[in-house]
Amino acid sequence: MGAATINLTLKVWRQKGPNARGFFQKFVLRDLSTEMSFLEMLAVVNADIEREGGDPIAFEHDCREGICGSCGAVVNGKAHGPDAGTTLCQLHLRRFKDGETLVIEPFRATSFPIIKDLAVDRSSFDRIIQAGGFISVRTGAAPEAHSVPVPHENAEKSFDAAACIGCGACVAACPNASAMLFVSAKVSHLNLLPQGQPEKYRRAVGMTTQMDAEGFGNCSNHYLCEAACPKNISVENIARMNREVLAGALRGGE
Repeated sequence: MGAATINLTLKVWRQKGPNARGFFQKFVLRDLSTEMSFLEMLAVVNADIEREGGDPIAFEHDCREGICGSCGAVVNGKAHGPDAGTTLCQLHLRRFKDGETLVIEPFRATSFPIIKDLAVDRSSFDRIIQAGGFISVRTGAAPEAHSVPVPHENAEKSFDAAACIGCGACVAACPNASAMLFVSAKVSHLNLLPQGQPEKYRRAVGMTTQMDAEGFGNCSNHYLCEAACPKNISVENIARMNREVLAGALRGGE
């Protein structure tokens, strides 16, 4: 017995460049396999466009395994689509209803300028990470296991924060376009470990200062970032980072 099929109507944001005027382009798709992934569907659309001599839809992708953070887009108003804890590349057409209309847009934020269509420039995230500086770790051979004791609770929290893939869904979901969830995850996964302690406060202050310089908004506790995050990063990290930023400011940013 063959896989079920579905008919969909797409309204896809098209924009030739950061300063060009954008518009929604409509596509009517028929008899798509419900086993097809969202990105495979876009590839089918692009194949049809290219056969007709048109300009294919620009969208980002890489691993297609939900671990690189490249594939972000907004589907019917939700970053990465309707499924919680799921990246766009892992979203499948069986999640939608036959005849449904999908409105597909890029992540919208001043700090994420549109490159083309659904592709945005997230290099602001790279500059924030660079502002975090370094950690004090000896180079050379790997240390013996358990040579640096780490409390189990801190190890778990650090591991959870390190799961952040930097996709930017938190920014796209936030009404203030805040990057606090992303920044706090990157701060926390180092600051919770012994190796990150010497630069702990300098890191928190440096990364939040760069975040502000990039034009991201402030957190106002809407919790939409946590809801949109494909890796379920907790807003608890934001509260922890705020305490570290305050402590760092009192210490003079040392």
